[in-house]
Amino acid sequence: MLSRVADSLYWMSRYLERAEHTTRLLDVNLNLMLDEPANVADRRWQRVLQALGAPRNVQFEGDPFALVHTLTFDATNSASVLACIVSARENARHVREQISTEMWQRLNSLYLQVTRPAMEEAFQLQQNEGPTEFLGNVMEGVHQFQGVTDSTMSHGEGWQFIQVGRYMERASATATLLEAYQSVLWVKSDSLLDSSEYLEWMGLLRCATAFEAYCKVYTADIAPDWILEFLLLDQEFPHSLRFSIDAMQRALETIQDLSGGTRGDKLMRIAGRLGSTLSYSSVEEIMSGDVVSFLRDIQRQCREIHTAIYELYVDYSIQAALAG
Repeated sequence: MLSRVADSLYWMSRYLERAEHTTRLLDVNLNLMLDEPANVADRRWQRVLQALGAPRNVQFEGDPFALVHTLTFDATNSASVLACIVSARENARHVREQISTEMWQRLNSLYLQVTRPAMEEAFQLQQNEGPTEFLGNVMEGVHQFQGVTDSTMSHGEGWQFIQVGRYMERASATATLLEAYQSVLWVKSDSLLDSSEYLEWMGLLRCATAFEAYCKVYTADIAPDWILEFLLLDQEFPHSLRFSIDAMQRALETIQDLSGGTRGDKLMRIAGRLGSTLSYSSVEEIMSGDVVSFLRDIQRQCREIHTAIYELYVDYSIQAALAG
């Protein structure tokens, strides 16, 4: 596969996953405002910014709806939902011949939805109802695109690069989200949860689309170690770190097999080491050490995998390609 095609499919997928993650965090935290006192808003929205990787030139100045608008529609902010969807569509346009017609139509519809001026006006006028409805529609649009992709695109090398992009972004986002909640999540208490603590932890689970899945495994009892175990180590939940890393590793193995080369040994070692870290760790071992350092090390290894992917499949030299 041409490097430009692999690069565009990879980033198309990452941008859409990032847009979905951002809309979910904004939607969850807007809804939690209805059940919380106003004096905790500053801490909550500062945490949202941290969970999104502290976007440049974006600060919380006391107005949650102004912040949500900036993170949704500010085209000059590369982390905004609008910017992510525009970038995803541009990458898809570069490889229009490689994706299905249904994929292009679904992505183009989502693009037209978020760039329509009337949509932004309604978003601003309706306060809570407008933003939450819009954010829900964006999430639904991304989910529809992912479903259409899986059902209409041949599951060959191009589809595998889409999977790598999706799960790379998801793993990085989940690790950053968990780190942002470290100030409340890792403080153990023998007392019963009060209402604000329960909302904090329920909010984290909802930010990872994990509340209902968590309750099916652990019941509705919420505990920090169970939350960490579920979002880090569960091998069946699609938004857990272990699931994401395993899915990414399988896609990379398939790409290496399809390319027929042996140059991917370094990449597979890095991905395999990260997968083993999650497969053979226990939540007790993780919590007995420095949880934040553990999460940052996962993010570091994800960046190493990204760099190795580029060296191998995108920015490779002619000599390296001939040697493979």
